[in-house]
Amino acid sequence: MKSISIKLIVSCLILFLSISAFAQDFQGQAYYFSKTSVDMDNFGGREMSADMKKQIAERMKTMFEKTFILTFNKEESIYKEEEALETPGQGRGFRMMMGSFTGGAHYKNVKNHKILQEQEFFGKQFLISDQLKTLEWKLGSETKQIGNYLCMKATAIKQVDAMDFRSMRRRGNESDENTKSGDSTNVKDKAGEIEMPKEIEVTAWYTLQIPINQGPGEYWGLPGLILEINADRTTILCSKIIMNPAEKEVIKVPSKGKEVSQKEYNEIVKKKMEEMREMYGGRGRRGGMRIRG
Repeated sequence: MKSISIKLIVSCLILFLSISAFAQDFQGQAYYFSKTSVDMDNFGGREMSADMKKQIAERMKTMFEKTFILTFNKEESIYKEEEALETPGQGRGFRMMMGSFTGGAHYKNVKNHKILQEQEFFGKQFLISDQLKTLEWKLGSETKQIGNYLCMKATAIKQVDAMDFRSMRRRGNESDENTKSGDSTNVKDKAGEIEMPKEIEVTAWYTLQIPINQGPGEYWGLPGLILEINADRTTILCSKIIMNPAEKEVIKVPSKGKEVSQKEYNEIVKKKMEEMREMYGGRGRRGGMRIRG
């Protein structure tokens, strides 16, 4: 009890000093490295050779290991991928398809609870516009140091988007520790089907030294900037923070593309995937990809 009380006092002191320091207008930039592990042992079925699995794993690693920059102020933020040179040998078609699942730049306005995202899908430009989802965070007393910042732990249960392929798994594979028990689709196994868990547990580490409720991607809603996220197979870790850069970046509200909700966009992607499956002879029935859950 004494240890928890001391931590609470220290945290309150940090928060008070941080709020005082942030009384004036400011802007910050946080650099994050995002990594998603892929379980290829349970992907593709018997019809897929070991060499093919290796090639797909390498391509997916390239798609799921990226550096992002979060530019933020008190009310707004934009989270976008840091520009990098194209990897030789990485097919354009694969890049186009996986880019549709991983998403474009995220704009968040925590004052009016709005999230916007410009997204290209098979040559068409969309503007995904939706309400910012609020997670029911449970604040813990555990702390750890990330760089120069003292961080506190928070956890929440998150509904998984049906088109978020970072949590995809072959049906019958329930070995993931971070997947909430009983939350994946539970039906008879059929070869080649891919399922998404309905819910996953998210662990966040946030710092009161930067007292804004922003974070990477769709994550937000804590009393300090989120520096680390662990969600199912994905880890997002902050590696560098620049406060009040000499040249401030204008946080532009995305405006390009046909405006759709996240639900409408998912239906568009799902329909296109079904068209492609039928085009290639319905291979989704034998080792191909069919989405359930």
